[in-house]
Amino acid sequence: MIRCESTNTRVWTAPEGVGSITFQSGRPITGDFYSTFMRRCITVGILAVTVGLAISCASVNLGQIEPQDLCKCSPLDQGVEYRHDEKHVPIPDVTPEETTIDTIYSWPQNDPGSLDPPRTGVELQVFHIAVAFVQEVSINSDDCDIHVEISQTADKDARRIIVETPVDSEYCSARKDLQAQLAKHGFTLDPTHGGELPAGLPADVIGLAFLDFDHKAIGLGRGSAQVKTLWELHPAIVNLAP
Repeated sequence: MIRCESTNTRVWTAPEGVGSITFQSGRPITGDFYSTFMRRCITVGILAVTVGLAISCASVNLGQIEPQDLCKCSPLDQGVEYRHDEKHVPIPDVTPEETTIDTIYSWPQNDPGSLDPPRTGVELQVFHIAVAFVQEVSINSDDCDIHVEISQTADKDARRIIVETPVDSEYCSARKDLQAQLAKHGFTLDPTHGGELPAGLPADVIGLAFLDFDHKAIGLGRGSAQVKTLWELHPAIVNLAP
């Protein structure tokens, strides 16, 4: 068996000799796309094992390697994640278009056809979601992004989208602000603390639309069961209601 996994227990496993994997549209991914994906997957795996051994041998806890200061988190993948350059950009200083989570669910999810497609169409637009509820929030140990799941209502079973705030320096204040806002609700956010909130917290979000790839097609997890679209706002800034 071929096995590739990251430190947050997301696993990709395929039979020995596998020749292709199936993507969003059902079209097999072969050749250069497949080889590039696997090289990146293996690279992340090697980095994860190396860090894991260092932690084990030196008896160092994760908080020391990725400190509580959310602006000093050190990514494990070092830029090998999907569409890295498209994620790590400033949010343009323009008047955003108002949208809702229900509207985002209506956007078509087209197969990009490559590993690093540039931003096009709706991905070039800045959106503002005025009505949202933060249901889950955590730090992704692979890339240090703040991963947030939001829904249109406070219902825990409501469908959600993922919005993410990168570790890039221009988002430092936004990351610390969200951490402080969550602390006022008794919720700790740092590299070793996070997860599902007891109840959804009202918030508004601004960010660039971003189409992720279908993680489930290659056996990876992507958020909770309530996340049922590949569309995100990424990069994005989340502000809890006062």
